Amino acid sequence: MKRKTNSLLSILVILVIICACSTKPDKINVPTDGATTYASAIMPLLKEFKLILGDGTNAGIPENFENKDFFYTTNEDGQDWVVYKTPNAGNTHGTSNNTRTELAQTKKWSPMAGGKLSATCKVMNVSPTGDPRVAASYSVVVGQIHSADGHENEPLKIFYKKFPGHSKGSVFWNYEINTAGDDNSGRWDYSYPVWGYDFSEVSTDKNVFPAEPKDGIALGEAFSYEVEVKDGIMTVNFTSEGHETKSFTKNLIQSEYATKADMPQQVKDLFVPIGQDGVERANAYAEEGLFFKQGSYNQTNGKDPIVNRVWCAGAETHGGDLKKQYADGNYAEVWFKQASVVISDEAISNEGYFSANDGLSAKIVYPSEVIPFMDKFKMLMGDGASVDELVDFQDPDFFYTVIDGTMRWVVYKTPNAGVTSKNSSNTRTELHEKREWTPEEGGKLTADCKVMHVSTSGDARVAASYSVVIGQIHSGEGHENEPCKIFYKKFPGHTKGSVFWNYEINTAGDDNSGRWDYSYPVWGHDFSVVGTEPADFPPEPSDGIELGEEFYYEINVHEGIMYLTFKSEGHPTRTFTKNLIQSEYTSKEDLPEQTKNLFVPIGQDGVERPQAYAGELNYFKQGAYNQTNGKSPESNMVWCAGAETYEGDIAKQYANGSYAEVWFKDASVGESSNPK
Repeated sequence: MKRKTNSLLSILVILVIICACSTKPDKINVPTDGATTYASAIMPLLKEFKLILGDGTNAGIPENFENKDFFYTTNEDGQDWVVYKTPNAGNTHGTSNNTRTELAQTKKWSPMAGGKLSATCKVMNVSPTGDPRVAASYSVVVGQIHSADGHENEPLKIFYKKFPGHSKGSVFWNYEINTAGDDNSGRWDYSYPVWGYDFSEVSTDKNVFPAEPKDGIALGEAFSYEVEVKDGIMTVNFTSEGHETKSFTKNLIQSEYATKADMPQQVKDLFVPIGQDGVERANAYAEEGLFFKQGSYNQTNGKDPIVNRVWCAGAETHGGDLKKQYADGNYAEVWFKQASVVISDEAISNEGYFSANDGLSAKIVYPSEVIPFMDKFKMLMGDGASVDELVDFQDPDFFYTVIDGTMRWVVYKTPNAGVTSKNSSNTRTELHEKREWTPEEGGKLTADCKVMHVSTSGDARVAASYSVVIGQIHSGEGHENEPCKIFYKKFPGHTKGSVFWNYEINTAGDDNSGRWDYSYPVWGHDFSVVGTEPADFPPEPSDGIELGEEFYYEINVHEGIMYLTFKSEGHPTRTFTKNLIQSEYTSKEDLPEQTKNLFVPIGQDGVERPQAYAGELNYFKQGAYNQTNGKSPESNMVWCAGAETYEGDIAKQYANGSYAEVWFKDASVGESSNPK
């Protein structure tokens, strides 16, 4: 009896085991033993790629790898997906302004040898914050071809973009030219719509979005792409259920943009206004190693659109706090359920790309690496610190480099209040030339620059308010006056500001208290245009220069004569001459009307030495010399701006707009040249 019972129990156990084995689990990434299903089990192509994460790190080949913040698997209705997620702000990879959780191929191949990449994916989230005037806002790149050589440009970027409040977004792809020459700052994209709009569809108003695309793709709606490069020709196919299949071809080894006349209208409208107007190498990407990328390359960043109105979205980043960005949607998330890659046997190692770009965003690039003349200058910074040797020097608060998406710049930044030089009420982060020269010996200083910020507080009655000096000639003898000061000034609420330059007389006699400036307008107003009340601003100049708009200046002193040249795209070139060794202001009768109106009321009504600055040693200065200070206007209605200074707290001043910031991408200093 006992033996019979045991037999029955055995049979029941066997039946239970058989039933259990024949039952399929609902989610294959939740095994009965609790083990993780890794992305490499879903998409075997991962063994051909390294994974860059949203914190800028290279995770290597991601076999049996996951990171719950950036790269993991999920299951939806029995289907496994690989999730790529990345915030609006964090550490980036290479020279990019944008975070990515993205695969990068470990081998590179020529356009002739070719390769193929395919994927089925769906975009689950794009940032809800950004600027609709900025083309890159609210978008993510889900697949690329990238060059590993030359400028490392991108002949293919597949985008998804959806404006806030819309149900449907757009899928489009961009071709980036492989810019001719050594300077890649003029590169641009041409965009092809797939479903919905192309990249160039932007708003003219920060608070208005374009109409929703009728044939767009919703978040969570799957689509597929296949990219094949063969014999130098790229073919791209797009499919999605319920949408028209789209196919495109592009020659990667013969350019159609080798001259300015070849530039498409789309590019003229979108990129040329920001100075990106280059031409392409005649053979495009021929002879360069290319490789595929795939994942979530978030195009919506937190950089101010003033830096670059195509790529800098000004989105919410919560100071780079990952959890806060994820909590309120400020991230990009893309799911892939299948992907495959095929490459030629001729493909070779792409390790050079990774060694060049891994950790690059964290590497300090010193200002002297961007503008090599730093050995010829010393500097006073916005906290009063003096620095005599500027080669391989930077300071993260005052003097450092940035990338704006196309070009590295040297940044000079200084608050409204801090420690100043002995004879000034104004802070500066400014170069001081080590060489000194007389006007008869001469010298030349040039700059390509843009002013990014001037103080938003001040007094409209005070001429110096809301302004910064970005280049000077300074005398090192006598009264130590300044025969040239180049200003940028913009009143609050105005879009355009003014560029002007001032000549300060070299006052006759021992008393310098009567010195004054005469101001010459370049674009916009001169120094003397002021308001009648503290918050009463003059009209905005119609021919002015915006914050973030590039311009060039040259100061050339040759045989005692100063020649000034100012250039900016879209503006007339302006030139001036001034005799520095023979004065035109030697008597009271010589005082200009501008001086009588601005300086004489405050008792500055001196006359100049007949020989002006002749025989005096001078030197150049360049950077950000903030003219907006916190001193009471009642003490001097020309120079004391009464601006907000937060008792000299630099961090608070920076946080509340009480500072000046100027960027330089190129500059030179040296001997004078004959202007004739």
